[in-house]
Amino acid sequence: MNFLQIEDLCVHFPVRGGVFRKAIGACKAVDGVSFTLSKGRTLGLVGESGCGKSTLAKSIVQLVRPTAGSIHFKGHLLDPKKEAYDYRKSVQMVFQDPAESLNSRMTVGAIVQEPLDIHEIGEKKSRLHRVKQLLEQVGLPGNSARRYPFEFSGGQRQRIGIARALALQPELLVLDEPVSALDVSVQSQVLNLLMSLQEDLGLSYMLIAHDLAVVKHISDTIAVMYLGKIVEMGPADQIYSSPRHAYTQALLSAIPIPDPSLERKKVIIPGDIPSPIDPPRGCAYGHRVSAANYEKSFVEKPLWKEVNSDHWVLACPCCVSKD
Repeated sequence: MNFLQIEDLCVHFPVRGGVFRKAIGACKAVDGVSFTLSKGRTLGLVGESGCGKSTLAKSIVQLVRPTAGSIHFKGHLLDPKKEAYDYRKSVQMVFQDPAESLNSRMTVGAIVQEPLDIHEIGEKKSRLHRVKQLLEQVGLPGNSARRYPFEFSGGQRQRIGIARALALQPELLVLDEPVSALDVSVQSQVLNLLMSLQEDLGLSYMLIAHDLAVVKHISDTIAVMYLGKIVEMGPADQIYSSPRHAYTQALLSAIPIPDPSLERKKVIIPGDIPSPIDPPRGCAYGHRVSAANYEKSFVEKPLWKEVNSDHWVLACPCCVSKD
């Protein structure tokens, strides 16, 4: 049984125009995404800004309602209208910018305690004890509860965000670029904390990140997303050692090499991601890079192909070689 199973998930936002603001189109932020995540494992989701990663994350935690598709959690089909309240106890989110995700008018103790208050867990004394325990669990002193978020550094604020996410003892954490707003020296500390918490608490992670080195360090499985769709997915070591989709190859070529004497041929991706409101005909990536076989994508619908054990690629005729 898969811990989390996403099937053909779509999130389309209506585009309105005219005098009466009628829907004249749709912004297809997430367009038919499917994947599975096993308990205690980490799925890394990578892609450029604007490809739909954060929207997908928000739809999984029910901050954004999916337009279509289904979410199965622990073998049970989620009904958002009936079960969103209980579902959020098991699935929590850590946001990208801790300065924006923490209420500056509330003390740290009130921020971490708020989920306990909303779900009416424990008495006042036990909640205060739980807050102190959570802060110490993420590497902050228990007396931090009396202070305000602006009194802490960026890395410390992100630890507060993690403590808040852990308050309800969730089983799945959705991490939306949890270290991208932090200094490089602090990023490793937060990542090590997340890995330690996963080992101690048996957590499952869905990690969104731009830094592919970070994703490789912490993820078991990697999914590559482009313009609302996943184009390649598989074990982290296979994705990094033998990427099959042209977009994955281009992303990996941008990873810096620590040894300055070595050189890697970089693949330069021209232009920007096409508009999800008016995507090009056929393969969106092939259109962007003017691929040689781009016109074949007009008539050949790409299908998922397993190239190695659990390593899948969306076999587009202009982005994946047929060797």
